[in-house]
Amino acid sequence: MEKISNFIVKYRNKILIFAILLLIPSALGFIGTGINYDLLSYLPQEAESMKAQEILGDDFNLSSVDFLVVNGMKDKDVAELKQEVKKVDGVEKVYWRDDVLPITIPKEALPKSVRSMLYSDDATMMIVTFKEGTASDRTMNAISNIKKIAGKKCFLAGMSALSEDTKDMINHDMPIFSLIAIVLVLFVLWFGLESNFAPFVFMLGIGFPIAYNFGTNIFFGQISYITQALAMVLQLAVTMDYSIFLLHRYQEEKLRGNDNETAMSHAITQTFVSISSSSITTIAGFMALCAMSLTLGKDIGLVMAKGVVLGVLSTIFILPSLLMIFDKQIEKKKHKVLIRPLKKVPAKIINHYKAILLVFAIAFIPVWYASNHTNVYYDLISNMPQTFNSVIGTNQLKEKFDMTTTNFVLVDDSVSTKDVQEMCNKIEDLDGIHNVLAYETAVGSGIPSSFEPSAIKEILNNNGRRLIVVNSDYRAARDNLNKQLDQMDDIIHQYDKHAVIGGEGKLTEDLIHTCQKDFKMVNAVSMILIFIIIAITFKSIALPIILVATIEFAININMGIPYVTGSVLPFIAPIVIGTIQLGATVDYAILMTSRFKEELEKGKHCKHAIGSAIKHTSTSIITSGLSFFAACIGVSFVAEMDLLKSICILLARGALISVVAILVVLPTLLLVFHKVIEKTTKGWPVATVEKGMITNEDE
Repeated sequence: MEKISNFIVKYRNKILIFAILLLIPSALGFIGTGINYDLLSYLPQEAESMKAQEILGDDFNLSSVDFLVVNGMKDKDVAELKQEVKKVDGVEKVYWRDDVLPITIPKEALPKSVRSMLYSDDATMMIVTFKEGTASDRTMNAISNIKKIAGKKCFLAGMSALSEDTKDMINHDMPIFSLIAIVLVLFVLWFGLESNFAPFVFMLGIGFPIAYNFGTNIFFGQISYITQALAMVLQLAVTMDYSIFLLHRYQEEKLRGNDNETAMSHAITQTFVSISSSSITTIAGFMALCAMSLTLGKDIGLVMAKGVVLGVLSTIFILPSLLMIFDKQIEKKKHKVLIRPLKKVPAKIINHYKAILLVFAIAFIPVWYASNHTNVYYDLISNMPQTFNSVIGTNQLKEKFDMTTTNFVLVDDSVSTKDVQEMCNKIEDLDGIHNVLAYETAVGSGIPSSFEPSAIKEILNNNGRRLIVVNSDYRAARDNLNKQLDQMDDIIHQYDKHAVIGGEGKLTEDLIHTCQKDFKMVNAVSMILIFIIIAITFKSIALPIILVATIEFAININMGIPYVTGSVLPFIAPIVIGTIQLGATVDYAILMTSRFKEELEKGKHCKHAIGSAIKHTSTSIITSGLSFFAACIGVSFVAEMDLLKSICILLARGALISVVAILVVLPTLLLVFHKVIEKTTKGWPVATVEKGMITNEDE
């Protein structure tokens, strides 16, 4: 590593120029990376709802369906609007009443099932299908153009409309999120560093790996909007420590009398050893998300793990050049450090370690229970901003047409007409079913024989399959709808063993089942990975148990608070927060434990050694934790989308809880179980635990 360090210092300017040039392909990669705004598309392909979606797309061209609610228009004007919508690029079909009967014939002549679905007082509804998937660029552009054509009295409802609203908000908010995170982290760095100029150099330096990370996402083809919104903030919060460590090492080496080049070369070597081992645990935490069946976890995990790797490489290869270029400015403009080492706190912690242990032991099970019983929601619409056009449209579907959730039942064409009618009657008798539309029920006696209902047949009878549209009064992700779907499953399988149900309700039900399994899987995988890394790092059996127990305690407190306050979290939050907080906090734990061992090797007794460890690591841990807190809490203040707001609040609060846990709980456990650590850890220094209390001066 020493040769590499010398090479980096010698050719630092050329490396910086090359790094700047790499920003060009990164920008192109960023522009070329697709953003997926449809979270339900991340469900495993073997899920029944995903199979149904595939059939809906292949056989019925209904993979992407939205509903256009038209208010206060005469049928003649609605018919003209329909023709305008049909011309929009990306629109496949537009279905309305004139596909069944001409508007010259009174709507009362329509079959009841069709009339009740398409009319409500002064409102009517069109069914719009699209040529591409729910969240494709073409579909969302079509949604945007339909809004312009339809005007303010019309509202689109459906997952495509929701995706388009989400896209508009994310594109508008992303620069704001980034600016707020940068400004608040700069404040924290100013408090924690004596240089006025260094925080700006750090921000300049971390801009490279962030740009590279967004640019290299093109290799994935697309990323989720959640990943896009959080990646920059998380990468900023997680990897800022590396920059601080390099600067401190560089300054230490200069104080030893080394010239700038020699000092930086030594600093790079020391920094690489420290941050490479530290970053492995963070990477492991993110990679644990790849174990999720819901591939959204893989999406977030790979992007963030890649971001950490790029953060390490940029700290080693790019930041040295920036620090040496701006060395004079960094050293010249200084102020008194406001985040200073804790001097009085270590003695208080050590002298009350038994009380802290008692609180830890008593609280561990209750906070674990609270964490595992926090309520989560899976409804992707009701917690979106109520100003969304798609949310207004969804509410109008409910209020005016009693269409809260639309389910698509797919049965084989071999099922007889009699059985289909019997099946529809049974489904319609279920609690919460508003209406059922099938080809057999839609073609009523009111339609003259001269009019061939080809549009209805095209929608409801295709490629050897029959489609039955079932409108429910219940919202997706609610227990009553899930029960209703189970009852529908039982009914349809009486007539066709291979029948499936599609639509938002079934997709969301599969999302619930998938996430419940993923939560347990990801927690187990992340803990096992971190346990193994700590065990290898310290060659210990006891230390991984102690460190993981401390971190899990902090995570459970964070995730248990919503249970106590009665808050409901978005479904992805418990899975993502646990791994991110685990990956970030384990760095603090390793830093504290390593310093404790270092102090013991100097010949100190346990209490004095742990006191010194708390004092000397507190500045780094607090600065890092506050940086994480600042980056996330700022975004939570401005984010309108509850999903992003909740995740950022949890991350911010988790950072503070983790800092306290590592500075207070971990030293207590290291002290209490020191003899066990000695016996189960290779090369651990032997020391005694002093009796009595210690003072600040003793430490």
